[in-house]
Amino acid sequence: MFPRPALARRYTTAALVLGLLGGLTSGAWAGDRRPAAPHGHDRGTRVDTAPVEPTRVPGTAGSSTPLSGFAIRSTAEVGDSATAVSSPGYQASGWYPAGPRSTVLAALLADGVYADPFHSTNLQKIAPADFRVPWWFRADFTVEDTGPRTALDFSGVVSAADVYVNGRRVAPASEVTGAYTQHELDITRLVRRGTNTVAFRVRPNDPDKHLTMGWLDWLQPPPDRNMGLVRDVLVRRGGPVALRDAHVVTKLAVPSLATADLTVKARARNDTDAPVTAEVGGSVGGTEFRTTVSLAAHETKTVVFSPADVPGLRLTEPKVWWPAGMGGQPLYDLDLSATVAGTVSDTAHQTFGIRDVQAPLNSDGARQFRINGRKLLVKGGGWSPDEFLRWDRAYVEDRLAYARDLGLNTLRLEGHLEPDEFFDLADRHGLLTLPGWECCDKWEGEVNPSGSGEKWSDGDHAVARASMAAEAARLRGHPSVLSFLIGSDSAPDATIERGYLDALRAADWPVPVVPAASDASAPQLGASGMKMTGPYDWVPPGYWYAKREGGATGFNSETSAGPSIPTLDTLRRMMTPAELDTLWRDPEARQYHRSPSSVFGTLKIYDKALTGRYGAPTSLTDYVRKAQLAQYENVRAQFEAYGRNASDTDRPATGVIHWMFNSGWTSLHWQLTDRYLDQNGAYFGAKKANEPLHIQYSYDNRSVVVVNNRHAPAEGLTARATLFNPDGTQTYDKTVSGVTVDGDGAHGTPLTLPSSVSGLARTYLLRLVLTDADGTEVSRNVYWLSTEADTLDWSGTTWYYTPTTRYADLQGLASMAKVPVSASAATRASDGTSTTTVTLRHTGSGTTPALLTDVHLVDAQGRPVLPVRWSDNEVSLWPGESVTLTATYRTADLHGSAPSVRVSGWNTPERTVPAD
Repeated sequence: MFPRPALARRYTTAALVLGLLGGLTSGAWAGDRRPAAPHGHDRGTRVDTAPVEPTRVPGTAGSSTPLSGFAIRSTAEVGDSATAVSSPGYQASGWYPAGPRSTVLAALLADGVYADPFHSTNLQKIAPADFRVPWWFRADFTVEDTGPRTALDFSGVVSAADVYVNGRRVAPASEVTGAYTQHELDITRLVRRGTNTVAFRVRPNDPDKHLTMGWLDWLQPPPDRNMGLVRDVLVRRGGPVALRDAHVVTKLAVPSLATADLTVKARARNDTDAPVTAEVGGSVGGTEFRTTVSLAAHETKTVVFSPADVPGLRLTEPKVWWPAGMGGQPLYDLDLSATVAGTVSDTAHQTFGIRDVQAPLNSDGARQFRINGRKLLVKGGGWSPDEFLRWDRAYVEDRLAYARDLGLNTLRLEGHLEPDEFFDLADRHGLLTLPGWECCDKWEGEVNPSGSGEKWSDGDHAVARASMAAEAARLRGHPSVLSFLIGSDSAPDATIERGYLDALRAADWPVPVVPAASDASAPQLGASGMKMTGPYDWVPPGYWYAKREGGATGFNSETSAGPSIPTLDTLRRMMTPAELDTLWRDPEARQYHRSPSSVFGTLKIYDKALTGRYGAPTSLTDYVRKAQLAQYENVRAQFEAYGRNASDTDRPATGVIHWMFNSGWTSLHWQLTDRYLDQNGAYFGAKKANEPLHIQYSYDNRSVVVVNNRHAPAEGLTARATLFNPDGTQTYDKTVSGVTVDGDGAHGTPLTLPSSVSGLARTYLLRLVLTDADGTEVSRNVYWLSTEADTLDWSGTTWYYTPTTRYADLQGLASMAKVPVSASAATRASDGTSTTTVTLRHTGSGTTPALLTDVHLVDAQGRPVLPVRWSDNEVSLWPGESVTLTATYRTADLHGSAPSVRVSGWNTPERTVPAD
């Protein structure tokens, strides 16, 4: 392993990996709750900024204090020596303040150096050359007592850094490299009473050369390539014996769930030059335990408490953790301390959950996850952090709440492994996570011939092993973590796999390890049981029902129909009028807000389908409204197909990850919710498909299916299917009563629509209604269909889509008469939360329904109030029908304004009514 640096003892992640990084800390960014950065100074211009205050570090044994912020400056603009820069009292005038977790560019954006990078092509105007040299990150901290031992504890360095304390280098960049490696540097001999200085000389990042983070084709990459310190830098204080690697290994009795064995482990490390005897003890789940440990100078021993010697660690009737929708999310706490001569030397704490995860391959070779003994259909989305890796707890929690609202149970993190708080929140929200390494850059440089990553050196192998060890120790206690994907597009070779698996075993990794997100194999783990067959660009809704390519069979780790055009509100925030004009007029135009990829740079495939199915757009507004119908029907079909096929005996669907759940910037593709948390047709299509009890239509065989995602069976249901022409003329109606559907994702088929219906127009509507035994409507679903189906050219399939040779004719929707929908709304507020109740009523006198009626909560200026969670939205009403919807949101997000609701739809004139 790496040599010990002068004047500092370094504990590498391969040997000692730390647990939680500390308390909840927000960065300099506040999501969308602060105005965009104004036009500021040119890069390099001195700015008039407040100094970064020193962090006060207590002497309390076991304390871990995050540095509260840094001052940063390019080395090209700092002529002083490293000794001077890293010494207390250095005058960092003209330096830029940065948050405690910050990339270089994130800090400059917060300081107003550049205009809003999410608008238009502002990001393109930032010169990458400014970030091709190292940058200094400098912080002061103060201590009053030099008696305790002191260490720096950190990870999240992108890409590498020389580390200095009080004028002395304590670790070179050759050791502090890799975004995920954990580092602990003993700086006790350097710390002095009063002010102390820590300085990182951070090296530039290149995802093709370094085991860090990249973006590939997700978005326009940040010009600084995320160089910086993106996780907390902690100052730890303690006595002669340190506690590290504290965790609990759980073993749940499955399927009874009647008992759970807990084994507590920690490493006790003597940091002195003399022998020490320590008492290590703690508690978990109401059970206390204690033992005495004798340690030679600088010796480390693993301390273990198991049910064999502590009977109370065998729990009866344990509180079991479940994903949202399957049960509760109870958590346990582990508290440990090490005492020497009656004085506390160190403490450790961990929050964990009890659950069991298995993921065998089924008879078709597909990965089938089980949690606590029950089959799990993974319904998820790809997670994206903010493009500049700015951490904002509230913004993240808002997105997690959206995921739950959509009925998703899993979020896949391909690289970009978020800070600890993310997984804490996922634990509490009941959202499973699928973390794993990135595709196509350095992480797969050794094994992916089509990627851009460089081959690995011996040093890269060491960094990869240390990264795996650190992330395994960090994530293993989170019940939300479902697995770890040690490969994405490619599986690791034997050497890389062995390094990863050795690190995972050493960390007591508790859940399955999957070799790749694609259909690939690794020497020890064997087949992945996953598929990555696309699509990533537009395909018709019927595509998802075919049990081939990306269709609903097996586990598809990343897939969607590509573009997801945001609402008009978002589009007008992110693009100029000229760009918006090009958006709807020119399918061949390069769209900066889609992707830097040559494959996904335009909207040509999507726009051709939109015109072919719905008719050529006549304006921006028309383009956007057609896009919402297209996205609603497509995303709904994707999740519905996988939901229907999950209980099949032949090649069942076992999982699907919509690519993606959200975007890290203002995007035109791969998102169920946009950067501003507005909700478009894709969002509500997913929400509809993932209802707990749901009635749906099958594009492949015209069957009407009821899917029950609840645990208990559903009995006494009535299913009704009615066909209408666009003018509301009814052409078919059938009701089936006495429908019973088992729980846990089972489905029933109460009826199948006839292949032909007299009087049915080329474009027609299907209304499905499901009522319970009391006659209460529990699910309603409306489809717009055609007697001319979309025709796919399967032989022309590429890695990103399957061509369509004939489009379904939905242009008859344009003939639907405009119909009035009245709206009344009222709002009540309590404890910082407001709820607006909206009643919509179709007040027209004819037969034409109101299709896909959308309600937006807006302020006095007509701007959307976001985030907001609707009970339902984008609803369709027939004459005389009414529906009541509720919207829940933070009262503060009204910014003192009175709320209103804006109602619009496919054939409903827009109107806004007060909601106070």
